[in-house]
Amino acid sequence: AAPGRLSARAWVSPCAHTSGGNMDVRSGENINGTRMSWNIWPSTRLDATRIIVPLGCLYTPLKPVEGLQLVEYEPVICKARDCGAVLNPCCFVDFHSKSWTCPFCLQRNPFPAMYAEHISEVSLPAELLPACSTIEYILPSQCSPPIFLLVLDTAIIEEELDQAKDSLQQSLAMMPQDALVGFITFGAMVYVHELSSTALPKAYAFRGAKEYTSQQVAYQLGFGQKNPSGSGSQAHAARRFLMPVEECEFTLNSLLDDLVKDAWPLAGHDRRPFRCTGAALSVALGLVEATCPQSSVRVTLVVGGPCNVGPGMVVGEELAETIRSHLDLQRETPNAKHTKKALKYYTSLASRAVSCGFAVDIFACSLDQVGLYEMKVLADKTGGYMVMSDSFSMGVFKDSFRKMFDCDENGYLQLGFNAKIEVFTSREFKCCGAVGGLSSLGKKSPAVAETEIGEGGTCQWVAGSLDKNTTMAFYFDITNQTAGAMPNNKQSYLQFQTSYLHPSGRKRLRVTTLSHRYTDANMADIVTGFDQEAAAVIMARYAVFKCENEDPLDVLRWVDRMLIRLVSKFADYRKDEPSSFNLMPELSIFPQFMYHLRRSNFLQTFGTSPDETAYYRTIILRENTMNSLVMIQPALLQYSFEEGPPQPVLLDTCSLKPDVILLMDDFFHVVIWRGEKIQAWKDKGYDELEEYANFKTLLQAPANDAKQILGDRFPVPKFIQTNAGGSQARFVTSKVNPSNGGMGGATDSSTVITDDVSLKVFMEHLIKLAVQS
Repeated sequence: AAPGRLSARAWVSPCAHTSGGNMDVRSGENINGTRMSWNIWPSTRLDATRIIVPLGCLYTPLKPVEGLQLVEYEPVICKARDCGAVLNPCCFVDFHSKSWTCPFCLQRNPFPAMYAEHISEVSLPAELLPACSTIEYILPSQCSPPIFLLVLDTAIIEEELDQAKDSLQQSLAMMPQDALVGFITFGAMVYVHELSSTALPKAYAFRGAKEYTSQQVAYQLGFGQKNPSGSGSQAHAARRFLMPVEECEFTLNSLLDDLVKDAWPLAGHDRRPFRCTGAALSVALGLVEATCPQSSVRVTLVVGGPCNVGPGMVVGEELAETIRSHLDLQRETPNAKHTKKALKYYTSLASRAVSCGFAVDIFACSLDQVGLYEMKVLADKTGGYMVMSDSFSMGVFKDSFRKMFDCDENGYLQLGFNAKIEVFTSREFKCCGAVGGLSSLGKKSPAVAETEIGEGGTCQWVAGSLDKNTTMAFYFDITNQTAGAMPNNKQSYLQFQTSYLHPSGRKRLRVTTLSHRYTDANMADIVTGFDQEAAAVIMARYAVFKCENEDPLDVLRWVDRMLIRLVSKFADYRKDEPSSFNLMPELSIFPQFMYHLRRSNFLQTFGTSPDETAYYRTIILRENTMNSLVMIQPALLQYSFEEGPPQPVLLDTCSLKPDVILLMDDFFHVVIWRGEKIQAWKDKGYDELEEYANFKTLLQAPANDAKQILGDRFPVPKFIQTNAGGSQARFVTSKVNPSNGGMGGATDSSTVITDDVSLKVFMEHLIKLAVQS
């Protein structure tokens, strides 16, 4: 039967399957940190609408790429009025007249004297070598060392507070000695702690019920100048609150040792402790706005419950009032009465942080919601981290918090701060916008498209923080109208310029220049350049972004329509004959990714809280291609006595066999699942007996692999061990394709009862709709 031609495939890690064709669509990732949905481009605007999946690029600005050239001089920039592109290997060089032509605006530029003197066909500067399509300039301008402002919630139970304090003390020991650190605590009030006073601890109190501007904070802390005569004294006064780790580590450690739960009296056992998260964040931002705008700043919020006092409150004081659910938000019930106001408030805080180039991190640990849904905008717009866990004692929080301060072999943090990313395009296409942990800077240029996707209407964005995995999705639009206007084999040119503050105290600029071929009028070869993995992630980001302003059900229907149109356009079939349907290898796994995306927590809100949905969506919008694919379609490995090394298996109920161990990785959770037979042997203690040493080895193998995943990833996933029929087996059963879903099928132990359609039924429907005339 036809659907058999498009059987489900086990989707494995990078090198397991090629994306079809003869083109290596993954090569750009190791050289430039880029993945394109289409590696051969449509040549007209009309053709761009016919390929259905948007023309997009996933770019990881700080990816450690192969053979990256670091050069310590200023870049050579095109002098045309509306340009600003940097000299690159795609430029046409005239060695006779010692000039170069910019591929973006076609302006001819003379080389600077230093270049003109030495340049020839055999002697080229690094930025013109084909191998240096990505190059990093270390610029002369200096910047401050990293600044960490820690904001700790003390309205939590003693055990939790002790664990949070322990993590903060560990992080102090890991921070580079020259990094500046500041400390704020909050409960019913906000306290800014002075770190210079060793004899007597001193803190400045702010009321929890109001918002504070940077002027108010500076004035109350004693360095706001009514008559600003000199900023020297102001910087000196501010130094009491932001000090180098080497000078204040002892003071801050003693302060943390003595710190106790917020002493504000409870109004009764049926009430929540007062917590003014919103006010604390405005005080924190005010402090760094007044003292170090446009520096390498992270404001790190460590919070253990919902804000219920002052601006940004998400729930009332009484425990009888439950925090809003998705249903409350849809129906606008009284439980959701604070949401709109809180969203507006946190959005205003986010724009304050963005205008100064800061990152705001949120580490939230609580069994109930804390208001991540409302605060999400802070991490989204500033590129700050978001980590959600049940408790401060869990690895998800402890290990993730520690990883933020990991240093490279030179002793520098593996982060970039206050990054500005600018896009340059050749004239026949433009940029619609970007999605993922960044904010628009509203800069206009010829590269800006009329249509907007994500943060649009600009050619430059800011991200307060970048790490080696932070990935932005950029969407493009072809503006060329007529087919004849494009000569054969014409190339498109695209350049990313990312300037950022490096923890070493120097500003850096990474320049990546790409070029792609335009296809001819009949688009015969375009599908050979389709990268179905990158396309799935680009579609997922677009869909998740649409969920911000549209009903998730409408977004699901949009994903379905796009998939049907794509398959209908590129598959081989005879009209109205499903049995004749065949999909080329370049597209064969894409429908499967879309099937799992439709079922995922990114588009489905059933059974999740608004905070969980906010968390999952924030993470998928900024992770690299492989990590995003694992979130959409989890990886499943099988360990058994028969197979030898672990085998990738189908994410399907047929893989849940009694005599195997499975390791499932969905990015947020790493689950070891044991079949009934394996579990029974383990319960009998066979793994402790010498004659069953091979059984012990079998049990150990997935645990070792899981340990490696936990060690490499940020945020650190939750680690779960379970067995067939165990209470936590739901983490596996909710993800697998229900191929024998109990609807008239067999009902053995591997059956998963669900309302979801199986992949086979989904594919049959897709094929039927695609071949319809």
